[in-house]
This record gives sequence, C-alpha cells and structure tokens, in this order.
Amino acid sequence: MSRTDTRDIQLQDNEGNTKPGNVESTLFDSADRLKRAVVRLFAFWAAAFVAIFIPLAHFVLVPAFLITGIVMAIGAYRTQQAMNGAQGVCPVCQDDINIVLEASDQLPKWTYCPDCNAPLQLIPTDHGTSS
Repeated sequence: MSRTDTRDIQLQDNEGNTKPGNVESTLFDSADRLKRAVVRLFAFWAAAFVAIFIPLAHFVLVPAFLITGIVMAIGAYRTQQAMNGAQGVCPVCQDDINIVLEASDQLPKWTYCPDCNAPLQLIPTDHGTSS
C-alpha cells in the first residue's frame, strides 16, 4: 500500500536567503508498483488491440503500443517514490507558496516561485515524517 511522506526542506534564493518548507511525496511498496505496472501494460496493449482495426496505420501503431506498454510498465515498476508538491515561504517575496512538482523530480531541485518568479532551490534537510 502506498503511503505519504512529508520531508522538511529549505527554500533558498540566489542570494543564499533561506526559509523553511516541506515536500510531500508518495512512497510505493512492491505490490503497489506491480499493480501500477500491470495497469499500464494492459492499457497500452488494449490500445494495440484497437489499433489492429485501423487500416494501414496498424503497421506502425500496433508495434509501437506493444513496445511502449513494456517500457511504461518497467518505468512504473521502478518508480518507488513520486513527488506531489512543495509548500513553504518564498525567501524573496515572503508569501506562502505551493510549488507543483513532477512525479520524477528529485531533491535538490531548482524551480521558480509561482508568485514572484524568483529562482528557488529546494534543499532537503535531515529528517522527515511519514503518514
């Protein structure tokens, strides 16, 4: 079963000013990773089955969907953690901010303040909490 993990981070601007924040991520166990991989595999293989009935395009679509299904399933199985987002106070504009992260992002990471567009680095600290 997946669980949510919250880690403390520092938001740092170009001048070295920092403010505290936290980042939330989802951790997947092996059963959850296997389930996500199988769902992706069957979704692409179902698309390959549908593509069989498309004249001429099926010569390209069917092999593409079959191969893409395997690649996506392997990627889903290897994903042990997915970043959800970060919250904190911007050290430049002093506003509370929520930063949208891609699932594959890793810390430390450079991004921008969604309010003032200042460059920020998300830097992990030593400890985190799980829920």
